[in-house]
Amino acid sequence: MSAPDRAAGLSRRAFVAGAAAACAATPSAAHDELGPLTPRRLAPPLPLTLHDSRRSQLPALLQGRITALQLMFTGCSAICPVQGAVFAALQPLVIGPLPHVQLVSVSIDPLGDDARALAGWRDKFGADPAWLAAVPAPRHADVMPAFLGGRSTDGRSADRHTAATFLFDAQGRLAFRCAALASPRDIAGAMRELARVG
Repeated sequence: MSAPDRAAGLSRRAFVAGAAAACAATPSAAHDELGPLTPRRLAPPLPLTLHDSRRSQLPALLQGRITALQLMFTGCSAICPVQGAVFAALQPLVIGPLPHVQLVSVSIDPLGDDARALAGWRDKFGADPAWLAAVPAPRHADVMPAFLGGRSTDGRSADRHTAATFLFDAQGRLAFRCAALASPRDIAGAMRELARVG
């Protein structure tokens, strides 16, 4: 094995060891696979409308940036405000200190959310320009929950409203799953590791 290959192997092991501790607080009942994901999976070609009314495909939105993504909806009064607060606290830890990072909140309620509602939700949390919010069309409502693998513990029904944070690498691949409501510091640590290792 060449020196670069050995170094890459050590980097991957360090990422797995360091980042697995980060974000691996108490696992959500809906997700039993936390930490680095192998193999990494490319994001689906999901059409989205952003908070500023621009349209984009999810892979294009993710390309070239380390991304922390959460599922939410603006009409939620239970867990989503807490998720918003987590991203608000995460912003200063990663946006600026790390190059090419972003936060993305994807609504799971395309019938209730539109660009205006998403813009208001971002404003409520003092979102930086690098924190985007997006919603799919109603016919694509199940794409993200299915891709992210949310299932109930009995395996019968999709868990559409997970409080986990999902990290994507700069190639737009799902690379890491944090525990439900992981701390901003732990999410930032995992993002730093992902930015360093690639």
